[in-house]
Amino acid sequence: MAKLITYLLYITILFSFIFLTMSKETEYNPESYGAGSLKSYQCGGECTRRCSNTKYHKPCMFFCQKCCAKCLCVPPGTYGNKQVCPCYNNWKTQQGGPKCP
Repeated sequence: MAKLITYLLYITILFSFIFLTMSKETEYNPESYGAGSLKSYQCGGECTRRCSNTKYHKPCMFFCQKCCAKCLCVPPGTYGNKQVCPCYNNWKTQQGGPKCP
C-alpha cells in the first residue's frame, strides 16, 4: 500500500512539472513580437490563431493576412495587444478606423 501511495505521489509531481513547463512556453514574450518578427509563410498560422474567436472569421482572416504581409507581425492573443506591432496598430482605413484585426 505504501508503494502505491508513493507511486501516485510521484506521478502527480511529474504531471505538475510537465504542466508548469508547458505553461511557461505559452506565456507572452514581448521580444518574440514586433515588426519583422515573422516570415511571410508564418502569416497563415498566426492569423488563424488571431481570428479563432471571432464570428466574422473570413473578413478577419482576409485583413489579418493583408496586415501580416505588410508588417510581418501579428499581435499575441485573439484581441487587443496591438501595441507590440506598431505597423499593425497604426495602419488605418480611409475613415480612420483600424485596418488590422
